[in-house]
Amino acid sequence: MESGAPHALPCPVDDDDDFYWDAEAEAELQAIEAAHAAESAKRRRLPDWSNTPAPAPVRPRPNPVRAAASASSPSSVLSPPTCQGSVKARYQQVAFRGKIVYCRTATEVDKATREIMRKIESMKASGPVSLGFDLEWKPFPRRGEPPCKVALMQLCMDKTHCYVMHIIHSGVPPILKSLLEDSSSVKVGVCIDNDARKMFNDYDVRVQPLMDLSTVANLKLAGPYKRWSLAALTEMITCKELPKPGNIRMGNWEAFVLSKKAT
Repeated sequence: MESGAPHALPCPVDDDDDFYWDAEAEAELQAIEAAHAAESAKRRRLPDWSNTPAPAPVRPRPNPVRAAASASSPSSVLSPPTCQGSVKARYQQVAFRGKIVYCRTATEVDKATREIMRKIESMKASGPVSLGFDLEWKPFPRRGEPPCKVALMQLCMDKTHCYVMHIIHSGVPPILKSLLEDSSSVKVGVCIDNDARKMFNDYDVRVQPLMDLSTVANLKLAGPYKRWSLAALTEMITCKELPKPGNIRMGNWEAFVLSKKAT
């Protein structure tokens, strides 16, 4: 029996084995229980800081491809998430369920661009059209060589189609240049200014107008200013993880034909 615990009182019984407590036994039992409770509370007393009111809960911080995530995250949806999970391992991964249209030749890029432009035309009456925009290029050129050119462009307007254009092989046809420079669609991405500058330096294309979701997030979300990545912003807004495998992200985007995983 644990030291300090009250000793069990004998339970008197009558001739019919019915349990009962007389008034004196009941009073004694209550006194013992009160003394034991006081002693236990003293031994288990929490430090003073435990009485401090708990701080207000902090909202967790927040691409199938990055462009798809950008297209679905205009400023109107940048609001605090309803979930409060903060353990990344618990996040469900974002998965793109639409069709990926891979274009490698100038003819394929031309056809895909016309399809995008028809969609934009049909949506303009409803307000500004967001076009998710993202680029990929080989990160590390050989020593002494200039930076690698943009190899891949991803354009996405909705959850049904994402267009992956391998422009290192197709080049930038005039109609694609026209789409990227046309003000009828807002090109949306995270830190998109860098991608726009890269396209101008590599292909003389002025991508415009631009909406940087990192900037919008800092205006809409509480907390200190930060430079968001698309992965972090996706977690913050959707409470889902945006997978970015290193072997894909740092892979050879100039390959003759991309692997299925890369697209």
